[in-house]
Amino acid sequence: MIDPERPLASWFLLISGIGFLVVYALPLLFVPLRWARAFRWELPERTHLAIYLGRCLGGVALAVVIFVFRAVPDPRSSRLLFELIALMTGILALVHVWGAIRRIQPWTEHAEIALYAILAALSAWIGAGL
Repeated sequence: MIDPERPLASWFLLISGIGFLVVYALPLLFVPLRWARAFRWELPERTHLAIYLGRCLGGVALAVVIFVFRAVPDPRSSRLLFELIALMTGILALVHVWGAIRRIQPWTEHAEIALYAILAALSAWIGAGL
């Protein structure tokens, strides 16, 4: 399963894919409010929109994770995937920075800024070396 010629790229995809599947994609898709509570969000009285948007984001995340897993055996054939991951996580880092500046998110979201920035840099770096 791991590409012997590009093990760093394969391991990056596998580990980050599993992490996003377990921490973000599946919880947001199936139990978005439970996920929100775990991340210390205050929930509004009316939750229909939060559930809808959480499930939509979970669905998109799951689709990306599926493509990530498909790329593990041959990451070189999926160079654009590394660019997509770098772009997605870079944008997520900026969204979280904006939320921190405005003080509208719990501290758990502040902690994700570094995670997303590191993933963006790693993905760009690994992808550039393919």
